[in-house]
Amino acid sequence: MSWKAPSIQRRKSRQIDVGGVKIGGDAPISVQSMTSTDTLDVEGTLAQIRAMTEAGADLVRVSVPSMAAAEAFGRITAASPVPVIADIHFDYRIAVKCAELGAGALRINPGNIGSHDRIEAVCQAARDHNLPIRVGVNAGSLDHDLLKKYGEPTPDAMVEAALRAATTLDDHDFTDYAFSVKASELNLCVEAYEKLALATDAPLHLGITEAGGLTGGTVLSSIGISWLLREGIGDTLRVSLAADPVEEIKVGWAILKSMHLRNRGVNIIACPTCSRRGIDVVGFVKELEQRLSDVRTPLDIAVMGCVVNGPGEALHSDVAVCGAAGGRCLIYEQGKMVGKIPSTEAVDRIESRVRALAVARD
Repeated sequence: MSWKAPSIQRRKSRQIDVGGVKIGGDAPISVQSMTSTDTLDVEGTLAQIRAMTEAGADLVRVSVPSMAAAEAFGRITAASPVPVIADIHFDYRIAVKCAELGAGALRINPGNIGSHDRIEAVCQAARDHNLPIRVGVNAGSLDHDLLKKYGEPTPDAMVEAALRAATTLDDHDFTDYAFSVKASELNLCVEAYEKLALATDAPLHLGITEAGGLTGGTVLSSIGISWLLREGIGDTLRVSLAADPVEEIKVGWAILKSMHLRNRGVNIIACPTCSRRGIDVVGFVKELEQRLSDVRTPLDIAVMGCVVNGPGEALHSDVAVCGAAGGRCLIYEQGKMVGKIPSTEAVDRIESRVRALAVARD
């Protein structure tokens, strides 16, 4: 009997629909990011959205800070390959306009939208256009009374902020909402999500906000998000990085694939290399990632430097290469060695076999 990773029992949440992408319930955990372009630059923003979509984005969020940006947002949503969420603060009229112009959802904080009438206008616009609302709570922008009550950002303060927003929306007879409770401090963020998951059945959007650059942010986000996913918490996620948003999508997918929650594209297993290596493992991996970025079929590829662990990893991979002596390498397919070839031909051979397998499985 072969060992299998234990299945994750996901928290039961109600479901929302963001432009056709289901979030919550039994829907797959979706991956999203946010554009970093000027929203007024419609073509530049669309180019970034297309790049994120190619990398696997299910949803994309766009900041809309002005009415001029709202007009641009309408042109963006009309041409976007995936649903676009409007990120709005302070001006309720922008939220209403974005709802009219094709938003897949609205991301707001009811606390900074304003009066009862203004919140009602946003809720009515969302109802009229069948849009959900995501309430985003951030440890760095909690209401003053909560900071006074708790003394500092705490998990309880963040949960209270979220439930306060829920009460506001419920009072307006609007229940089609999701939450995020993000913080840059890992343990604070995780505990806030754990407590909120017990207090509501609304879908939860996971993320460690302001996590840092590509390396540090990836580490922090991977720990926090996978920690929560392992507990069954989370319906959609964004990995926040001070980097190209395409990298956020890549890391998000890597987290989900490692947790066996979703599969997409090739998964490259590679050794860290040492002086025994018979091939340029680092170079092989980099080139294969570039060449095979368009493959959507889930396939495992092993790139191993030598025969210490190489054959063992090859047994569990769809295609594998293992460094050997004399400038040659061993090629495996579905656990069986199928050839010994010059290492200079290996990348071409692997790409060819991966594409052939992808076609056969599609």
